[in-house]
Amino acid sequence: MWRHLLWIGMMFGVSAPGYAQKINHDYQLSIFHASEPLTIDGILDEPTWQQANVADKFHMVLPMDTSMAIILTQVRMAYDDKNLYLSVVCNHPAGQRYIVQSLRRDFTFGKNDNFLFFMDPFNDLTNGFSFGANAAGAQWDGTMYEGGAVDLSWDNKWTSAVHAFEDKYVIEMSIPFKSIRYKKGIKEWGVNFSRLDVQSTEKSAWAPVPRQFPTASLAYTGSVVFDEPPPAPGANISLIPYVLTNLSKDFTKDEKAGFDYRVGGDAKIAITSSLNLDLTVNPDFSQVEVDQQQTNLDRFELFFPERRQFFLENGDLFNNFGYSTIRPFFSRRIGLDAPIDGGLRLSGKLNENWRIGVMDMQTRKVEETGLAAQNFGVFALQRKVFSRSNIGVMFVNKAAVGNQDQADYNRNLGLEYNLASSNNLWTGKALFLKSWSPESQGKDFIHAGHLQYKSRKWQILWQHEIVGENFNAEVGFVPRTGYINLKPMAGRLFFPKGGSILSHGPTLGSTIFFDSQGKFTDNTTYMMYNLNFRSQSVFTAWVGYDYVELLQPFDPTNTGKEQLPIGSKHNWRSFGTVFTSKPQSLFTYGFSTRYGGYYQHGKRLNITTDIGYRFQPYVSLALNTNYNLIELDAPWNNTTFWLVGPRLDVTLTNKLYFTTFVQYNQQTDNLNINARFQWRYQPASDIYLVFTDNYLPDPFSIRNRAVVLKMNYWWNL
Repeated sequence: MWRHLLWIGMMFGVSAPGYAQKINHDYQLSIFHASEPLTIDGILDEPTWQQANVADKFHMVLPMDTSMAIILTQVRMAYDDKNLYLSVVCNHPAGQRYIVQSLRRDFTFGKNDNFLFFMDPFNDLTNGFSFGANAAGAQWDGTMYEGGAVDLSWDNKWTSAVHAFEDKYVIEMSIPFKSIRYKKGIKEWGVNFSRLDVQSTEKSAWAPVPRQFPTASLAYTGSVVFDEPPPAPGANISLIPYVLTNLSKDFTKDEKAGFDYRVGGDAKIAITSSLNLDLTVNPDFSQVEVDQQQTNLDRFELFFPERRQFFLENGDLFNNFGYSTIRPFFSRRIGLDAPIDGGLRLSGKLNENWRIGVMDMQTRKVEETGLAAQNFGVFALQRKVFSRSNIGVMFVNKAAVGNQDQADYNRNLGLEYNLASSNNLWTGKALFLKSWSPESQGKDFIHAGHLQYKSRKWQILWQHEIVGENFNAEVGFVPRTGYINLKPMAGRLFFPKGGSILSHGPTLGSTIFFDSQGKFTDNTTYMMYNLNFRSQSVFTAWVGYDYVELLQPFDPTNTGKEQLPIGSKHNWRSFGTVFTSKPQSLFTYGFSTRYGGYYQHGKRLNITTDIGYRFQPYVSLALNTNYNLIELDAPWNNTTFWLVGPRLDVTLTNKLYFTTFVQYNQQTDNLNINARFQWRYQPASDIYLVFTDNYLPDPFSIRNRAVVLKMNYWWNL
């Protein structure tokens, strides 16, 4: 207990300087009410733009953060009773082509000439919104959390236009106040502007940001100052109904094709300007992109991220509690094996210091499997402390509904402290979790924590995890229990004064596992050397050592063959490389290699490739491959696994997309084809046509097929 209190006290001590003034408080842009209606066309011919103040003294972030930006960027802002407006002039060397991957929304940042706008309407240096566009007009929008991360799965209603000239491109945006959350009556919002010119490899920001941090880091925002507080958004209710038809057939059964239609929808109700209530009835997620498959050679469950829109706004309150492998709540558990009837989510800011998240979802009884109807309830509360840190509590409850014969429930209660120093050099966490189930037998707790220091030259991390063997998170993601894990890491960067290499340096790390009695069971120790080139290509070489004592039987091929016994000990050495090419080329590529030992004195070779070519901005081709060769003695012998994923993206306009994604997975013996057509006929309103096929590769035969036509409409009342 005293150890835990000392840990928290140390973190609070590191955070204490956070009461100091905001780092970039001197960077301020005053904005005024528009003098006339503004037309969003990328042509800045209205008097408002001629009269507006200009933010144009940008600072270079990459390659180095020691000078002003070379390429000129000019930003102006204005507002009226309904919208926040922003215009940007991005100067560009005449005769030099623009680099754009496609017209697809939420583009890949490093592969597009782009401008991004980061907004912190609460001045908490932790949460906010991001909007932007690339040089061809593709939009970018997302919610911001944890001080600098952007969740691009969030979509909302706003408009933009881009007009490209030979020596510049001009962006104009209109963001409705109804589309964002902010505190009423505040005249000053945190903002920063980010510009990337891929050809020159220059990334810059208006308010300076150290190169080791993303330009999205809210700790380094300047401020936009309104002449009057932004208007209250007033009644803010949005209805998003949908209708779909679905034709599907399972060819493994002697049945006719089934036709189905569904209606449902969502509603968004602003309780206050910073607190939102979301409702959903009979939700459907058929238009969500399929997961990128993985070859599973791990002893534990793989993680696939949430993609469903309803679960995403303020999703950090729910999904980011804990660590990547210690999550008390993982929204993909809801609706995994039963349809969702409906649900609600209340989330947002109560005031400057408090955030709240409440979610309740109801799934339907499944007669075929005997699964009872389930209710999922989640409560999250977060209190800001110091300048950027916070304390959070979460309660998760899963309970069977209408099952009179069995008390079926699972509950998790968690408390965490998240450290973020005012300058972002120190970050960390202290976490405590407890679970309850009908057959709880103790040893159902978790304690974990980490502390990281990250400067321009150094990155040093200590992390530890203690997970009880009976901890149970049925609505979470905790693939391994009954262990103690220590995870130290240190890295150093060197910066040559010239030449093609921008920075280089070693990283040394280790992951050490003990069982719940303190017996050593696993270890992975690695050393890598990183080369970062001025062209933005990256090369890494590494060597590693692994030791495993199996605590459960395990088939090293994960294909249902004979299993290695409990208690068997295995160790091996391996080495590998990782390379990513420069993004300026139309043809891009990357690869990784791994060769070395494996279980049972075996060998494993792994080669992955990522190849792309773009006919910008309309067509993007990609091919991902993953090859594994496992050499073992009988009864496993030699095993090969291919995972091949060609992808075609056609973006006819920034509102009309066509994607085909094919995935062949030799380990699961499946070939999947997913083709999706999307037409954004109005802001945040879409028509989807989705075609999905699954085949058995050998002998080649179709397993199942489905075609879905779906239409939704975003209606602001």
